[in-house]
Amino acid sequence: MERGTPNMTVSSTPEYPGYGSDNSTDYSENESSSGSLDFDDWLNILSLLIAPFGLMGNGAVLWLLGFRIRRNHFSIYILNLAGADALFLCGSFLISIGRIFSYIFDELIWIILSCLTYMTYTVGLSLLAAISTERCLSALFPIWYRCHRPKHVSAAVCAGLWALAGVFWLLPFAIRESESLRRFNFFIILGAWLLLLTCVMGVSSLTLLLRVQCSSRRRRPPRLYLLILLTVLVFLLCGVPWGFWIFVDFHLKIRVTPYWSCEFLSYVNSSVNPLIYFFVGRLGNRRREPLRMVLQRALGDEQELGGGTTNTPQTSSTEAIL
Repeated sequence: MERGTPNMTVSSTPEYPGYGSDNSTDYSENESSSGSLDFDDWLNILSLLIAPFGLMGNGAVLWLLGFRIRRNHFSIYILNLAGADALFLCGSFLISIGRIFSYIFDELIWIILSCLTYMTYTVGLSLLAAISTERCLSALFPIWYRCHRPKHVSAAVCAGLWALAGVFWLLPFAIRESESLRRFNFFIILGAWLLLLTCVMGVSSLTLLLRVQCSSRRRRPPRLYLLILLTVLVFLLCGVPWGFWIFVDFHLKIRVTPYWSCEFLSYVNSSVNPLIYFFVGRLGNRRREPLRMVLQRALGDEQELGGGTTNTPQTSSTEAIL
């Protein structure tokens, strides 16, 4: 199974991993002449096996939140995050299929799929940063949060993050400058954005964790905060390496880790989130229940750590699915 890339470059756009990039050709060096599968091959096959299950899980979350459950402020974020994870898995799955079958896609399809995966990865990171920041504010300033939070802020933030990510990844196509200058501008914007979002998500999650730890002595922490902390932890362990590879290995040309391992972790990150939602929803309840009720319990427990009141799931029907 040959994974060498064609010797082509995209002159008007930045190079993409797996197409027209010299980085991806190095991963076939250790492949034996007998055609036996090495560790990278097994990781790629395992990633392709994980992707369908991740798509089914995120599809179930999209169906339940889109048509079966009344949405609250927090579930708007989860709905968009499930959509970003599903699109990321879809784009990455098609890219892996294209590599296995000797690059069956033409140049335009490769560019579209690459932009789709990068854009949805950025959206997922942005949504997690927004989720952790908003929950941190609600834990630190519960009265202000309940009284002064704008009604449609969740939908507005999600729409803004999707639009910003789209503009960000279309920027290299619109800048009419030399290729080297365009690549430099793209690299600077990418690095600054990923670093900023990771720092915001890390600081707000750490603050939320400390708040939960202090409050757990008096009462059991809400499921919502446990869900956020688990989701952020999985992203830091499995999602950040893929973005780190794009930033360091691909743009700086510094080899730090094989692409296949980072790609496998990114599949795990986008596939495990639905399992976290249903796991948190079933905590402390051994009865067999429909997935709708389990997911609603996980996303509807909005007891504030500082307030001591529990809000029932409220929804604004005008907050659209983005």
